[in-house]
Amino acid sequence: MRVINVGLLGFGTIGTGVVRNIQRNATIMQQRLGHRLALVKIADLDITTDRGVQLECGVLTTAVDDVINHPDIDIVIELIGGYEPAKSFILQAIANGKHIVTANKALMAVHGQEIIEAANRQGVSVMFEAAVGGGIPVISAIKENLCSNEFNSILGILNGTCNFILTKMTEKGSDFAPVLQEAQKLGYAEADPTFDIEGADTAHKIALLSALCFGTTVDFDQVYTEGISNITAIDIQFATQMGYKIKLLAIGKNHGEQIEVRVHPTMIPGTYQLAEVNGVFNAVRLTGDFVGPTLLYGSGAGMDATASAVMGDVMAISRDQVSGARARLPIMGYCADQIKALPIKPMSEIVSHYYLRFTTIDQPGVLAKIAGCLGKYDISIQSMIQPEWHEADSVPIVLMTQAAKELDISNALEEIWQLDIISQPTCLIRVEHDLD
Repeated sequence: MRVINVGLLGFGTIGTGVVRNIQRNATIMQQRLGHRLALVKIADLDITTDRGVQLECGVLTTAVDDVINHPDIDIVIELIGGYEPAKSFILQAIANGKHIVTANKALMAVHGQEIIEAANRQGVSVMFEAAVGGGIPVISAIKENLCSNEFNSILGILNGTCNFILTKMTEKGSDFAPVLQEAQKLGYAEADPTFDIEGADTAHKIALLSALCFGTTVDFDQVYTEGISNITAIDIQFATQMGYKIKLLAIGKNHGEQIEVRVHPTMIPGTYQLAEVNGVFNAVRLTGDFVGPTLLYGSGAGMDATASAVMGDVMAISRDQVSGARARLPIMGYCADQIKALPIKPMSEIVSHYYLRFTTIDQPGVLAKIAGCLGKYDISIQSMIQPEWHEADSVPIVLMTQAAKELDISNALEEIWQLDIISQPTCLIRVEHDLD
C-alpha cells in the first residue's frame, strides 16, 4: 500500500489536534484515500510538555531541518503562525519539492504572493483551508464546488472572539469592557486581544477570500479595518430598537473594474441569517451569479475544527500524489496568468446606509441644524429616534440615513462637529441592507 509521509512544524494547540485527528481517524482516512498517511516528524521548540497524545520514539525534534529537508516527507504542515520564521521555513520546504498545508492566515494574506510564485515554479501545492473559518470548508467551496460562478459578494463573520463579545453585549445589555473580560476568562479571547478586537484577524481572512473569489491580488495594507472596541451598549440598544444587530462584518464586493474589501462593525437586519450567527460561531455568505446566495456556517476556530480543515487539505494533496497529479488546482483558484490587478475602491467612495448617533445639548432647533448639514451634502434621513431620556444636559439623537457616499458623510460630520450644539463625538456605524 502506498504511504504518503507528512511532517509537522508547530506542536501547539492546532498541531496537537492534527495528531489526534490522524491517530483517531487513521482507518477512515485510509478507507477514503486508498493509501496510508504517516506522520514522520514533528518539529517544535518544546518537545517535553505532555500534549495528551502518544508518539513513537524519534518523531519529535527541535530541528526544523529534520522536517523541511527530510528526503521522504511529501507534505509539510506549517502551524507555527506569524510571518517569520514561518515564511522562510515554507519557502525552503517548497524549494525541496514539498507540498505545503498551512493555517497561517496572516502569512498568506501579506506574503502569499511570494509563496505562491515559489510553489508554481516548483510545481507543488499550497493549501490553506484552515486559514479562514476554521472547520468551515469555504476555500474548497470557492475553488471547486462553486468554481463555475462569478462571485458578486462575500460577507463574513470571521472572528469568534468578536462575535462572542457582540452577542453577549446584545443579550446582557453590557458594555464592551466587562464582556471582553468574560471572554478572556472563558478562553475565547487572548490576554492581549488586540489582533482580534481591532479587526486585523478578520482583515487577513477577507483579503484571502476576496482574492480567491475575484481572481485578483489584494494588498493587505489597503484593506480598511475597524474593530469593535468603540461599540457601546447604547448603540446595541438603539440597533435592536430599529430592528438590527451589530456584527463585525468582513465585506468583499465585485464591481468589475474595482473591488471593495473592508472590515468594520456593521448593522444588519435582525431577520437576516447572518444576524442569527451568535457566540463563537463563524459564517460566510457567498453570492454567485448562478448559485445565488450560499451560507456556510460552523466552528471558526478551535483545536479539532481547525485540525479537520488542515487534514482535509493533506488528504486532497495526498490523493493528487497517488494519482500522479501535481498542483492539480491553482493555488488561488484562477490560473496564475489569469489573475488580474483590480484596485480596491477607496473608503471615501463606498456607498452605504449609516447609523448616526449625535450627542447634543438640550435646546430647541438642534435637529434642524443637523438635518441642514446633512442636506447640504445630499444625505437623506430614512428614520430617526429621539429618546425621551437624557443625561445631564446631553440629548441623544439617532438617525438612519438613506444610501450615501462615505466622503459626503465624513464631510457632513466634520461640519456638524463644529456646531456649538454637539457635546460629544458622533457615533457612526455602517448599515448593510441589501446583502445581494
